[in-house]
Amino acid sequence: MRTVITAEKLLTPDKTISQPIVVIEDGLITSISSRSQGTLPTGEVRDFPGATLVPAYFDVHIHGSGGSDVMDATESSLNTIGDFLAQHGVGAYLATTVSASVDTTLRSLCGLAKLMKMELQGARPLGIHIEGPFISHAKRGAHAERDLQLPTAALFNRMWEAAEGCIRLMTIAPELPGADEVIARAVELGIRVSLGHSNAGTEDAMRGLRAGATSATHTFNAMRRFDHREPGILGVVLDREELFAEIICDGLHVHPTVVSLFWKAKGSDRAILVTDAMSATGMPDGNYRLGELDVRVKNGKCIIGEDTLAGSTLTMDRAVRNFAEFAGVEIVTAAALASRNPARMIGVDSQLGAIEADRAADITVLSAKGDVQATILRGQLTGL
Repeated sequence: MRTVITAEKLLTPDKTISQPIVVIEDGLITSISSRSQGTLPTGEVRDFPGATLVPAYFDVHIHGSGGSDVMDATESSLNTIGDFLAQHGVGAYLATTVSASVDTTLRSLCGLAKLMKMELQGARPLGIHIEGPFISHAKRGAHAERDLQLPTAALFNRMWEAAEGCIRLMTIAPELPGADEVIARAVELGIRVSLGHSNAGTEDAMRGLRAGATSATHTFNAMRRFDHREPGILGVVLDREELFAEIICDGLHVHPTVVSLFWKAKGSDRAILVTDAMSATGMPDGNYRLGELDVRVKNGKCIIGEDTLAGSTLTMDRAVRNFAEFAGVEIVTAAALASRNPARMIGVDSQLGAIEADRAADITVLSAKGDVQATILRGQLTGL
């Protein structure tokens, strides 16, 4: 069956097409043209007047949503998460773990690996992001102290085997003993390494880069604060042009003025929007779980203990709108930070992050204000 999508604009990696015509067959984009170039081809036409077509978003840091946690590692949970994400413009994500006991972590990784071989609903889990247990006690955030581990090749290899090679990204504190060896091992396996939950000084952070790290986890949060005489990990993250860097743009984790500074430092090629969303996302205030942790949510703010942020209830469409407002950029510019850049960082930009012929038809339809009007995943209209 042929489907023809039309809209006001379409964002490509290097230009914007006015009055686009996107032809989709069997879930693939077969051609992209403009109405100025000719008439509509035959097929079922879906017209989105005034809308902009952008690549479906890719969230590389998300723990759950819709009342479900990825560490449940059940088909029901991932279907719930996938359906919820599709409603907010997300086409793919990395199922992100949180520090737990070794047995619990291995069990979740094993379950997730099996689920990723299945045809699940909505946004698809493209792999696993391991956030913990190789993180700093001083900057653990919501991670339970009892579950933190010093990085060792032996434990990392057990996690890799349990995940059946599905780990795509790992967060690690580079100052920990053994971190260099584990980073190097991860890079050898094709895993991207992100520096985060870290109290690292400048030299520790640079050593992590030299070992192979390519990104930073939720920049500013759970990081040693910047000091003009010892800039530490944050100074390195903002200064090094080759480093990608995540940011949680909900107005709670990072002040809007700091978002603007982040944009000036990292720019259009290295900034990445993430949600760090947990199971409470899309749900009413109340008590929820993040892995094995009890989290209370009030006015959309996720808290453990006295006032420690524990993930977020942010959705990616809202993150894009917020970033456009805070940094003073166009919606299509912000959308690239939620699609093209995470795909480039993970190394899947030949599959995700662009609307081009011969790719899967994963498209997010945005209004002029950046609201998601529809999500097209594998050629099927969803997320309405």
